[in-house]
Amino acid sequence: MSAALVKELRERTGLGLLECKKALAEAGGDVEKAIEELRKSSGMKAAKKAGRTAADGVVKARVAEDGSYGVLVEVNSETDFVARDDGFLAFVEQVLNAAFERRETDVAALMAGELESAREGLVQKIGENIGVRRITLITADAGVIGAYVHGNNRIAVLVELKSGDQDLAKDVAMHIAAVNPRVVSPSDMPEELIAKEKEIYTAQAQDSGKPAEIVEKMIGGRIKKFLAENSLVEQPFVKDPDVTVGKLVSKAGAEVRSFARFEVGEGIEKEQVDFAAEVAAQLKG
Repeated sequence: MSAALVKELRERTGLGLLECKKALAEAGGDVEKAIEELRKSSGMKAAKKAGRTAADGVVKARVAEDGSYGVLVEVNSETDFVARDDGFLAFVEQVLNAAFERRETDVAALMAGELESAREGLVQKIGENIGVRRITLITADAGVIGAYVHGNNRIAVLVELKSGDQDLAKDVAMHIAAVNPRVVSPSDMPEELIAKEKEIYTAQAQDSGKPAEIVEKMIGGRIKKFLAENSLVEQPFVKDPDVTVGKLVSKAGAEVRSFARFEVGEGIEKEQVDFAAEVAAQLKG
């Protein structure tokens, strides 16, 4: 079993070396499967998300003045240094403007022509690979769109409200940027995800030795907590933890319909390079 996999599992679970090695061996080297089995057997809570990302760059948002629609874009570079470069940021604005004006979410269609030429020119000038990764569009249906972009352009959020105003939508977007809910409400949670969590909680509860009816109540309580913690409208509002986001919005006569959240590089793996070892190897060679 590779040291890198063991290291990743240890970092994500906080468990010991031998336990991680054993779990990986039983899972055939599949980190996600190993985490699931560890949660079942040890009662461990949800592990940290994989932190390795191949891309740097920025995310940007733009909303129409009347709040009728908004777009998010992610443009990647290889390093944070380039992500702060004026030429790179100017290119990002070109991409954002084009996506906003054309309401285009297909990256290939958007980049055909002048934008692709601009990208290639920037790659030649800067010397790093640059790419437009994704675009999303949200249109308000008898409502309003609000946006929030974290100060360093690492996280951007769009929120669609039924009724309400852009200030309220921006507050909700800020909450989403900070807390990162999975869905709007518990009823939106995918059934397969609930089933997987229930399987894990069942294994944990059965090991407790408690009667079946108590075990069933324990499982139900944990599922309810999982749904509340991961559903936007059930979460305590970051600016006022005494009120949930759902109650905050309903007090204003509004309703959250949808949201989109982009974080730079999420879900993209990055090869970890040990520069000291690399230099030592070259000197030795």
